[in-house]
Amino acid sequence: MPNIYDSAYNLETAIRESEEFQNLKTAYETVMNDPSAKEMFESFRDTQMELQEKQMQGLEISEEEVEKARTVVEAVQEHQDIAKLMEEEQRLNTVINDISRIITKPLEELYGSTEEAN
Repeated sequence: MPNIYDSAYNLETAIRESEEFQNLKTAYETVMNDPSAKEMFESFRDTQMELQEKQMQGLEISEEEVEKARTVVEAVQEHQDIAKLMEEEQRLNTVINDISRIITKPLEELYGSTEEAN
């Protein structure tokens, strides 16, 4: 029987070596090496985190905050390097979500069969 942790570390290595991760890494380095792009990207991430924290705390997000976020998102989407970074991040997220579905399949089958039996 294979060691599940060894398999997990092999999967980590496969992700690091994947085309999707390598493309993301290149896009990230491009943005981080451009001071204006880096500043814009960090502003985007900060705004995103602030709004997520407020939502998680059940706090209301003001119209001003929504407008600020919209402005930041529009600026980020217009910046070619940042748009590329976000596109590559989405590609890797798709791969990771696919992997998650695969590795949770035994639980789905187990609990799915229990529900069907009732």
